[in-house]
Amino acid sequence: MAQASADPSNVETADPEESSPNMIVYRKVEDIITRMQDDKTGGVPIRTVKSFLSKIPSVVTGADIVQWLMKNLSIEDPAEAIHLGSLVAAQGYVFPISDHVLTLKDDGTFYRFQAPYFWPSNCWEPENTDYAIYLCKRTMQNKARLELADYEAENLARLQRAFARKWEFIFMQAEAQVKIDRKKDKTERKILDSQERAFWDVHRPVPGCVNTTEMDIRKCRRMKNPQKVKKSVYGVTEESQPQSPVHMPSQPVRKTTKEDFRKQITFLNMQIDRHCLKMSKVAERFWLAVQDLKKQPLQDVTTRVEEIWQEFLAPGAQSAINLDSHSYEKTSQNVKDPGRYTYEDAQEHIYKLMKSDSYARFLRSSAYQDLLLAKKKGKSLASKRLTGLMQSS
Repeated sequence: MAQASADPSNVETADPEESSPNMIVYRKVEDIITRMQDDKTGGVPIRTVKSFLSKIPSVVTGADIVQWLMKNLSIEDPAEAIHLGSLVAAQGYVFPISDHVLTLKDDGTFYRFQAPYFWPSNCWEPENTDYAIYLCKRTMQNKARLELADYEAENLARLQRAFARKWEFIFMQAEAQVKIDRKKDKTERKILDSQERAFWDVHRPVPGCVNTTEMDIRKCRRMKNPQKVKKSVYGVTEESQPQSPVHMPSQPVRKTTKEDFRKQITFLNMQIDRHCLKMSKVAERFWLAVQDLKKQPLQDVTTRVEEIWQEFLAPGAQSAINLDSHSYEKTSQNVKDPGRYTYEDAQEHIYKLMKSDSYARFLRSSAYQDLLLAKKKGKSLASKRLTGLMQSS
């Protein structure tokens, strides 16, 4: 059950005004969500679904949620139940595992319950720095399910420009959190990743979707109490704030000097170059493996297809490559009927990535620039020597 990923006993509310209109609504919704997850009182069946070569843990279907609402809240019209469920989903209490749009559908779409830590009753007002850390962290995890959507990539670029002076610190925070994530159980990590993504879908929604936190009575009430501190998702601002089930709070940072920034920039450039070089090598190995597959004898093709899948594309693969969702889904279908051209779409996608990113990054790299500079200096020295010889003669 997704609720188990964050221990409710460790979650303490941040002392909000319980009589506020929003808080009254939140408490009623949370009572429904709690009942919905209670197996003893006939809650919605939460199960782990077996997919091709993987498992999807702790999910329910949209149809099950609609049926439960109609049965337990005495709703006769399915459209009314769907509308109520969509309102609950818009606040992030339940969310689709494969879509950023928080609505409820009366079909077999898989949904997951949000961890109590991320419930809106905790009065979240996440900072843009938190969002920057989250997006930056997603780019470091080479998994298809964590690939940034177009609007998220645009937001990341915008935040990188806005926080140019402190981006080194944001990058280091994200990198530290990725290291913590890798120590978690694979199933738990998958659930927490989706819950964290749903939290940001509420607070930084897809363009065109309603931001349920934008026009908030709590914000108007808080203007009368300027001493109240905003809550950060990844850092502690008050001692009473609960700890995130995703990450431990970061330590306070001392004021940095220019020398510190120089060291950080040097270190981060080295880390980025090392990371990009590693990803480029993995992409190249995959491309060569697929080329080799096309030359294999027919009796060895099935075994080789499985080996490539396990090495580069299976969940938790040691040398995972970054595929878009369309290529991944098509390749997953092709693997069911293995052949020499099973990975054709994936190979084409990786080739485009190497051409547009890896090669372009190499041309901008300091190593290549140093080679060009050395070549120019060599030419200029040779030219001077030749001129000197001609003059002397």
